[in-house]
This record gives sequence, C-alpha cells and structure tokens, in this order.
Amino acid sequence: MPRIATLCLLLAVAVLAAGCGFRLQGASQLPAGLDSVHVATRDRLTSFAVELGRGLERIGASQAAVAGEADAVVRVTRDRSGRRVLSVSARNTPQEYAVFYEVEFAIDRGGVQVVPPQRLELTRNISFDESELLAKDREEEILREAMARDLADLVLRRLESLPPAPPPAQSGPSR
Repeated sequence: MPRIATLCLLLAVAVLAAGCGFRLQGASQLPAGLDSVHVATRDRLTSFAVELGRGLERIGASQAAVAGEADAVVRVTRDRSGRRVLSVSARNTPQEYAVFYEVEFAIDRGGVQVVPPQRLELTRNISFDESELLAKDREEEILREAMARDLADLVLRRLESLPPAPPPAQSGPSR
C-alpha cells in the first residue's frame, strides 16, 4: 500500500510541475517559424560564438550561412572577456581577480529589429597564487568558458521568447 501512495504522490507532483510550465534545463525549442538562425559576429571562434552555435544545434535550429537565408539574425556587436585586479598583497602582487565576460547583441527577424541591442555581463572572482600559476590559468579558462555558456543560454532564452511568426498571407484568385 505505501508503494501505491508513493507512486500517486510522484504522479501528482509531475502533473503539477508540468501544469506550471516547468521544463527541464535544455528542453527548449524555438517558436514556430524560427527554424534557421544566422549568427553575425566578427569572430566565430570566441567561446561565446562557439557556445551559441552549440546551443542552437542542441535545440534543433539550423545555422544559416548567410543572413538572407535565416528566419532570424543574432547580431553580436561586442564579445570580449578579461580580468581586473581586485586586491593586492603587501608586496603589491595580485591576490584576487575579477574575471568577466561581456556580450552585446540584437536580434533581427524579417529585416526588422525585434530585440534592441542588449548588453550582458557576467563576473566571477578568482583568487591568485603565484606558486600555482598553471592551475590558476586553467581555472580562469574554465570560468571563462562557463560564463560564455551561460551568456549563450541567455541569448537562446531570448530567442525562445520571440512570438511565433505570423502565418503567410494567402492570396486567393483575383477577379
């Protein structure tokens, strides 16, 4: 009997979660009429551009080679990362850095800008120790890649929130 009660409880929780719009991470899809996306960027090999391409592939969108062939165009006007010194030791050597990744993008659809330019920036703090230079460089690289993935996910969510494309106008026989 307790097994049936547990099963009923799990089923009720699943129904409630589905009813409130809950989705597992990665279970996304683009709106109707948005099957191909072109990413217009100066450098297609940055961490952000690569992660955005992977994200589009993951949700089943094709990447158009040319903006004219795409249902939407993501225009990336800024894609940069770096670090700033947060604190220094008594010997004036860095002890802590702020690693940042900044992106600015806009989305065009059908030749019309549907999402105005938006700036996104993520920052993470990282401690620094000269004796662990290689490990700290690798840690910074991993942080930067994770931030690029998070920023790409934010852009994908913005694409998902676009309204569906209107159905094509049907032209009947003219008399």
